[in-house]
Amino acid sequence: MSDPGREFRSSHNIQCAHSLARHYVRPLKMATAYEKFNLHTTPEKFYIEACDDGSNDVLSIDRVSTEMILTVRKDIPPHAVTRPICGIMGTIRLVAGTYLIVITKKKKVGDLLGHAVWKAMDFDVISYKKTVLHLTDNQMQDNKAFLSMINSVLLTDGFYFATDYDLTHTLQRLANTSPEFQEMSLLERADQRFVWNGHLLREFLPQPELHRFAFPVVHGFIIMKSCCINGKIFDWNIISRRSCFRAGVRYYVRGIDSEGHAANFVETEQIVQYSGGKASFVQTRGSIPFYWSQRPNLKYKPKPQISKTINHLDGFQRHFDSQIIIYGKQVILNLIDQKGSEKQLEQAFDKMVSSLGNGMVKYIAFDFHKECSRMRWHRLQILVDMVTEMQDEYGYFLVDVDGNVLVQQEGMFRSNCMDCLDRTNVIQSLLARRSLQSQLERLGVLHMGQRIEDQADFEKIYKNAWADNANACAKQYAGTGALKTDFTRTGKRTQWGLVMDGWNSMIRYYKNNFSDGFRQDSIDLFLGNYAIDEADMTTPLHETKDWKFLTLPIIMVVAFSMCIICLLMAGDTWTETLAYVLFWGTASFVTAGVILFNGREFVDSPKLVQKEKMD
Repeated sequence: MSDPGREFRSSHNIQCAHSLARHYVRPLKMATAYEKFNLHTTPEKFYIEACDDGSNDVLSIDRVSTEMILTVRKDIPPHAVTRPICGIMGTIRLVAGTYLIVITKKKKVGDLLGHAVWKAMDFDVISYKKTVLHLTDNQMQDNKAFLSMINSVLLTDGFYFATDYDLTHTLQRLANTSPEFQEMSLLERADQRFVWNGHLLREFLPQPELHRFAFPVVHGFIIMKSCCINGKIFDWNIISRRSCFRAGVRYYVRGIDSEGHAANFVETEQIVQYSGGKASFVQTRGSIPFYWSQRPNLKYKPKPQISKTINHLDGFQRHFDSQIIIYGKQVILNLIDQKGSEKQLEQAFDKMVSSLGNGMVKYIAFDFHKECSRMRWHRLQILVDMVTEMQDEYGYFLVDVDGNVLVQQEGMFRSNCMDCLDRTNVIQSLLARRSLQSQLERLGVLHMGQRIEDQADFEKIYKNAWADNANACAKQYAGTGALKTDFTRTGKRTQWGLVMDGWNSMIRYYKNNFSDGFRQDSIDLFLGNYAIDEADMTTPLHETKDWKFLTLPIIMVVAFSMCIICLLMAGDTWTETLAYVLFWGTASFVTAGVILFNGREFVDSPKLVQKEKMD
């Protein structure tokens, strides 16, 4: 089902955001949202009071009609139950009715260009209804399951917001805007790709007078560090914005959708601020942009399947047309294996870029695992050297202390591996360091001839921050921390890092097969890809399992247990013991084989969305 909250993105906003103002950056004077709130609750209404200095505004929400109106402080009943909150995520309709989602705890990440950036730490989901007694037992169970899904998404680490700054846009996009764009509210001007509470705020959007009570919330990773090199203190930041279009979990969302949105698309911006000057370098990552799937089936690494019934080039072209409009020239860094099950994807990707015939899109294939096998991590420099000339050509965004734009970034490195996590993050950190070297030289932090790698204190901060970025992106998509972070943190591969990669791989296997269906449903519900129909309260949560789902695992466990018992409690003769062991061992292996053959029936699959979205 479509999300009406996504529809408020207008072509006017996009054009404003990318109209190039080449020489001078106007001071940002954007409309702001309120920062401090009190929530007053009565049986009939919610009153959300803006507590900023000089404000008398109150948002009144009727708990019966769900109507939202702007009122004033004197209208708050004295008997209302009051508590402070940090912000409004929005509202969502479940089986029991509408729920208000509020941020109850926040933590300051740092300041970006003088604006506070916050991380949402805790939430509360509050029912408009005072009771659920009007529901049947099945409806109560469904409502409880949906609430659990919403809380599952809210508990996923990585929600960030600002009340007086637009976190959804890069520095370059914000600099190249019109005065009209800058006067828009944060909700109106936000890049909808990165507004994770867009569906939740759909009731706020048609009422501009309420826009100061809400703000866009981005999902991903933000780190802000104050650093020192040569006695010069500068601010260094990483902002990773995860797209809410085609969002989901590792094996259930791959490739692109019909509109060209890629799975696990993340825009990562590295920002430096020193003595009034500022610079930024932007990279993207995203799933291989054609129609393919890799559904879990109990095997450690399911074989990817390329669709044979869809015209891949249409969606492929839509994807890169939008990327070129937003970012300029594209360099694809495809890091997947060029043998085995990944080979077909690499060949198809290469063929499609050739068929596209667009000079703005360049394709580079680099077999990460082959090149870096047997701990030869120094060979990553081969890829860095291959793209050096292009990186110098594309540049980065740089503004001097007077607000003059000295350089604009005119191209983008779009990296991908299979998951766009571990290998991708390693390469992005190397390209970002090379850009940062030039930026710090031009800002006057580094002396000529100095190298970032030789600044021990900053190098440690840099590596750990990029490793933390890898972990955050991996947990949000794959359910565990990233692999290969020992290289990102230390610059070399370690034996302990290999052990941790093995552990994380085991956890990924379990989650991908036995809990990711629930996680995918949770994301689809939260983002409005699935909406509960008021007229039809039946839900697809109740799915009758085939007899094999319960019977075969029980048979396998019993047979394996009997096999062990026979080994431990030997019979009168060794031939008798061997016969029992062979019988029960064969039964357990045959049953396990049948389970693996029917693997898709035993994994936790999504229930809320149409099957075609996943395949």
